[in-house]
Amino acid sequence: MGSGPDRPLLAVLRGERRNPPPVWLMRQAGRYLPEYRELRATKGGFLELCYDPEAAAEVTLQPIRRFGFDGAILFSDILVIPHALGQDLSFTVGEGPRLAPPLKDMPLEGLRTAHERLRPIYETVRRVAAALPPETTFLGFAGSPWTVATYMVAGEGSKDQAETRRLAYLEPERFGAIIHVIAELTVEYLTGQIEAGVHAVQLFDSWSGTLSPEQFSSWVIEPNARIVRELRKRHPETPVIGFPKGAGGKLALYAQGTGVDAIGIDETVDPHWANEVLPEGLTVQGNLDPLALLAGGKTLERAVAVIREAFANRPHVFNLGHGITPEVPVAHVEQLLELVRT
Repeated sequence: MGSGPDRPLLAVLRGERRNPPPVWLMRQAGRYLPEYRELRATKGGFLELCYDPEAAAEVTLQPIRRFGFDGAILFSDILVIPHALGQDLSFTVGEGPRLAPPLKDMPLEGLRTAHERLRPIYETVRRVAAALPPETTFLGFAGSPWTVATYMVAGEGSKDQAETRRLAYLEPERFGAIIHVIAELTVEYLTGQIEAGVHAVQLFDSWSGTLSPEQFSSWVIEPNARIVRELRKRHPETPVIGFPKGAGGKLALYAQGTGVDAIGIDETVDPHWANEVLPEGLTVQGNLDPLALLAGGKTLERAVAVIREAFANRPHVFNLGHGITPEVPVAHVEQLLELVRT
């Protein structure tokens, strides 16, 4: 691998144990930070911010300057993939993302990859990579095919992903083709991020918890395994984190079936159970309840202690079980870092 700066997070993602564990937080660049809110007010919509390399780089760097996290996560969104595939993407205040037309209403042949829509994100990566402290690991990401497909098929988010699950059952060949298209572009997208300067990547499968075991195997494990295999061929030194939110009892199957280098676990998972069932030596990331961080104080102290103890004997990246909430006081993040790093 050659000599270079010591990046604790990257070392742990490659299987090394560190004490204290490295720490970063999902959605660490965002609305809980006053500097983010100030910048966002000058830039207009969320999507415009994602596609503005100067602004997106600044947002990515803000939590690193303030807190010195061990990892910086690219500021972007998982839905840039369907946008690059030709669906119109918009974000409505209070209603979330909208994709038009929904894939349920259009033929698959209507998808055409527009790589130019991803170029501003690669420029953001280059800007951040040039500005990060040498000890900070830079994380890129993409949505996993199943989760991205749920938005593409329905045209919006939903509580139970019923329309997408129905399509997967009724028309498995058509749905498989959708998953294949997403997976292929995801490999190219993550390759572009790696070539522009990220050190590791994370696959977010936010809606994996709504699938039956058989569907989970078909639409979560198999496409993610294909992505991991292809990335490993192209960039064997770049770790891949898989985050199958809601997978629960299927976590070990996911870890073994996808071949990820590290697995993120959500806040509903007992960390002691996860430590027992996951493969020995596999890096685990997580899994503080975001609401424990919101509570702070003794609640936060106890929650951090449980997680640190559970994963004391394996490579561990301290993180939340999901994204930080906008209401979290900055002082609670400072308390968390003090707890983790002492």
